[in-house]
Amino acid sequence: MTRSRCSKWLGLLLLTGCGEGSGFSEPPAPTLDAELRQSIESWGVIPIGPVPEHDPAMVALGQALFFDKILSGNRDIACGTCHQPEISLGDGLSLAVGTGGEGVGPARTLGPGREFVPRNAPTLLNSGIGLFYMFWDARLSGFGGGVFTADSGQILPGGLPNLLTAQAMLPVLNRREMRGEPGDTDVLGNPNELAAFADDQSEQIWQAVMDRVLAIPEYVRLFGDAFPGTPTASLRFEHAARAIATFQTAAFTATGSPFDRYLDRNDAALTTQEKRGALLFFDEARCAFCHNGPFLGANGFANVGAPQVGPGGARQPPLDLGRGEIEDFEFYRFAFRVAPLRNVELTAPYTHSGAYATLENVVRHYNDVPEALRTYDVTQLSPALRDMYHGDEATIAEVLSTLDGRVGIPLDLSDEAMEDIVAFLKSLTDPAARNLGALVPDRVPSGLAVR
Repeated sequence: MTRSRCSKWLGLLLLTGCGEGSGFSEPPAPTLDAELRQSIESWGVIPIGPVPEHDPAMVALGQALFFDKILSGNRDIACGTCHQPEISLGDGLSLAVGTGGEGVGPARTLGPGREFVPRNAPTLLNSGIGLFYMFWDARLSGFGGGVFTADSGQILPGGLPNLLTAQAMLPVLNRREMRGEPGDTDVLGNPNELAAFADDQSEQIWQAVMDRVLAIPEYVRLFGDAFPGTPTASLRFEHAARAIATFQTAAFTATGSPFDRYLDRNDAALTTQEKRGALLFFDEARCAFCHNGPFLGANGFANVGAPQVGPGGARQPPLDLGRGEIEDFEFYRFAFRVAPLRNVELTAPYTHSGAYATLENVVRHYNDVPEALRTYDVTQLSPALRDMYHGDEATIAEVLSTLDGRVGIPLDLSDEAMEDIVAFLKSLTDPAARNLGALVPDRVPSGLAVR
């Protein structure tokens, strides 16, 4: 067979053998970047652009409200207590400590007679850009149009502009997080009037919070600047929630990571190790089966076999059934929202129960989920929580009985491969998100302590 005929029938080279000695060679293997970019594209991962400019008056009002304890029943906790800018908008605790607690950050402790919030306080980084689900059980959902679904039973006002505004409506209703218990007195020694309402009196609670806020002249001015033309008597808590959400979107969006620069076609933005880890993440390690799309997660639910820690939910205490806690979602037993992974390096501890203190331990968990659950090291938890770890055989068997099939088969990754994946996960960090402490004001209009 002549060389020209070989050229014509290139697809038959292996069958005819004419490629040998004919001057033809195997096509070059794809480069690491070419292989990685093809894999990334297949999972719908795209760059996230900057957020639009926001009204400075709205941002200023939202910042004041976010850090002001006036919103809590006992005047002792603010949004910024569990979502601290200095530690990437979490609290550094496995399980959050709500009203009645003492201290801040990882050193925060329960007050007398109080219980831990059943779940880890998730970071608010990037919470204002395009998410469809919020909270670990995804009980709040929706894209917009003024209609949002709160599966936990709360009826939200219509016309809310976005999901983050809808989310900001809810913590002030929660007794353990912000509202307090019947009979509580606040830090000034006054009766906690917010706690006196029944749990189904959402409208009355929201109005009572606004009565507090609008009794402060500085807030009347700030609301007037943010909502010109709206009479003070017409202001509702949804106005406050909108301002809080605007501040969070403007101040907490962090999309300047090395990985973002790589998505913008800068091959040098990632190291070789980070690229190897990314290729494992999107291919062999199967991470992208759940963590895909622009946020690398946040768009589904999964029972990933996370250790059970804490007081649990209402249906089967002391266990937390996750989305299965919600009526008519029992088939989602132990399933939680797939966490978005951008800036994940900064948001320890991990999982809904804060069971893992490091990314290395999280990756080892996914390397063999059943084995990790059976051999969980309770010393990763603070001493206050170790007796609240539920690691008995019956619980482990129950969790594993509904384990998501995407994580049920061991990966058998080498130590080097797991190190590469961790390196990639750290490339998702925007350096500007490492410490946002400059956002904390020196004072708030209520005059209450900021810390």
